[in-house]
Amino acid sequence: MFARRIVVVGTGYVGLTTGACLASLGHRVVCSDVNAAKVEQLSQGEVRIHEPGLGELVQEGIAAGRLEFVVGSAGAVADAEVVFLCVPTPMGSGGKADLAAVEAVAHEVRELLPAGCVLVTKSTVPVGTSARLHELVGRDDVAVVSNPEFLREGSAVHDFLNPDRIVVGSDSQDAAERVAALYARLGAPTVLTDAASAEMVKYAANCFLATKLSYVNAIAELCERLGADITDVTEGMGYDRRIGQSFLQPGPGWGGSCLPKDTAALLQVAGAVEFDFPLLQAAISSNARQRERMVAKVVEACGGSLDGVRLGLLGLTFKAGTDDLRDSPALEVARLLAARGAELVAYDPGLRGDEPELPPEVALVDDPYQAAKEAAALVLLTEWQEFRTLDWNRLADALRGPVVVDTRNHLDPDVLRRAGLSWRGVGRTPVTGSLSADRRRPGCAAAEAPPANI
Repeated sequence: MFARRIVVVGTGYVGLTTGACLASLGHRVVCSDVNAAKVEQLSQGEVRIHEPGLGELVQEGIAAGRLEFVVGSAGAVADAEVVFLCVPTPMGSGGKADLAAVEAVAHEVRELLPAGCVLVTKSTVPVGTSARLHELVGRDDVAVVSNPEFLREGSAVHDFLNPDRIVVGSDSQDAAERVAALYARLGAPTVLTDAASAEMVKYAANCFLATKLSYVNAIAELCERLGADITDVTEGMGYDRRIGQSFLQPGPGWGGSCLPKDTAALLQVAGAVEFDFPLLQAAISSNARQRERMVAKVVEACGGSLDGVRLGLLGLTFKAGTDDLRDSPALEVARLLAARGAELVAYDPGLRGDEPELPPEVALVDDPYQAAKEAAALVLLTEWQEFRTLDWNRLADALRGPVVVDTRNHLDPDVLRRAGLSWRGVGRTPVTGSLSADRRRPGCAAAEAPPANI
């Protein structure tokens, strides 16, 4: 395999990871973005995205002369062999994916692309987008290829360099093979197909994972009502190779930049061809209900009312290892708690405090013990590893009430019990702690195990 001249349009999670990783594979990569200040930062090797290993790859690519950053895509594509479109495709009206940015770039570069160039959609786009772009570009000497990404925030570099599979779709076999060859050094299974099928793979995969999560959350609620333990149940399920261990962890619901918009987009696409999709609709509805269920746990732990009750929150990002608040279930639970009258003080190791997505009802502090100070209960919403190793005796002293509501089943209930704290999880029997008399203060009631028949 020989190095290709590649242009990546867009330097968000997907674009920057794609550019840096392709450069690490030996290709010459130019990343373009419309934000001049961001381009200047990246050109200096400054990566503001919270993504392990990404900053190092960018610096290595720049130092090796294989990676550069420019403003605007028009000047970058003149000698490109492959152009990746990695611009946002946010949820638009009615759940439909908004392709304005994709189409704008295609319109901008269509006359500037060299003959034989391949235009690749890396962003998640609806089925039929490749055909639409081919029509928009209007050139038979430029092929359009779908090459969906399967990157998880917080492990995007690892996922790119250690893929489960590479999916490439095009009506041009030669173009598809040229794009697949970019990844040859990775040695991953490769699926070569038509463009529509490649576009469908991404939606089908993400919507399956969303449905799996909603199913597990429903089973967790059933476990609570029947006195079963969701941890043991999912362990027993996961050893079945047809099911697998992943995406069997209950929580406050799924969120982030992909699953909410992809499920909504697939529903919209299904509706456009008059296909009723009640299974996917149920998964979405169940997910919305899950946030309310977490709030109900907190309300119950605090005696039935949150009006004027101070709560400490651990975690606000949609998952650990990222600073991303987009469609965060943790943030949605926080908003619902605030709507019930709670006073919220939160700590998240991934946040700096200047995030515009933070609602005014949430006071962000830079210390978990400060978040717990005088709180009637502590609510864990994001599964950051450092929360497992907190000084729980110190937290018990800081809390006004001896209750921790763990919406991720992330903590060790026995550790909390020994600190005198009561633990409430998801799909598991509560564990009751007992503070000594000199440490006990009025606040939320200690958790009691519910009757097994409710």
